[in-house]
Amino acid sequence: MKEMPKPLEELSSQALLRKQQIGRVASATLRYLTSAFSSRGFDWLLPVVLSRSTDPLWPDPDNSIEKRLEVDIYGETVRTMMSMIVHKQVACSIAYPRFFVLSPNVRIEKRDRKTTGWHTYEFTQFDFEIRGASAEEVMGLIEEILVGLIRHLRKEVKSELVSLGRFDPLKVPKRPFTVHDRRSLLPKYDGDEWEWETKLPQDIEYPVWVTNIPMEFYDFESPKSGRWDNYDLIVPRYGEILSGGRREWEYDRITEKLARDGLKKEYYALLLKLAQEGRLKPSAGAGIGLERLLTWIVGANHIGEVQPFPKVPGLVYNL
Repeated sequence: MKEMPKPLEELSSQALLRKQQIGRVASATLRYLTSAFSSRGFDWLLPVVLSRSTDPLWPDPDNSIEKRLEVDIYGETVRTMMSMIVHKQVACSIAYPRFFVLSPNVRIEKRDRKTTGWHTYEFTQFDFEIRGASAEEVMGLIEEILVGLIRHLRKEVKSELVSLGRFDPLKVPKRPFTVHDRRSLLPKYDGDEWEWETKLPQDIEYPVWVTNIPMEFYDFESPKSGRWDNYDLIVPRYGEILSGGRREWEYDRITEKLARDGLKKEYYALLLKLAQEGRLKPSAGAGIGLERLLTWIVGANHIGEVQPFPKVPGLVYNL
């Protein structure tokens, strides 16, 4: 079992030094990512915390979420943000063709997930969306930025990476990244629908893509072939650090999928209104889990290590 991360006030001097080194790597990572996207013409938007509408985390909402947080304000029920995907689609369609946002997410994971070292109930996603983009364009952009990031970190925070034991293991990925269709992985992993999620990371040396993954209603699914036009980025040893896809924008397709998945239309009323009026535009994007990205970069034993104030499933710290 993984050792649970300790709060700052309980860290030894050696552990505190490691925490500070991780913090410097995190700072360099954020500076690079925000600069890389800004220099490519992306607007930097502010995040949303409470909303009537958020990601349903479908098709298996009970797989990892213990509870959804709701609060009444001004006589209306709103929810804490689990993902800004609905907001991203609306913003990209109406006002901001290319943008990113550092989005705080709250997902109350089931308590047994504290032992994975890969889950946290409060985290930040580096979310971005591009109007009219294809999956291939987004994947190419991410490859370019990730390669640039690792090269940058190996220069900018070399001493920290050396001290953390990650300078040699953290190799610059080779482009293009390998792409696996999820269906092609099934025979290798005993035909199990999701076994590849835990086993594939142990079998790779560099980041790889997995495509065609059954996901939420907003990811584009071909009505003819049933193929999902989406993508997850998997890193060695750890797993998925990015999930994204091309989006559904046509009213009939969205309503069909909402009904199929048993989701309430009223939660997505504005999205449906825009789609019905033809104002919802085709787009593609992704969300990078910043804590997961950092966990891989620094080789953390538990994702809570990269958080100044750990948020481990099943545990509530003083701060």
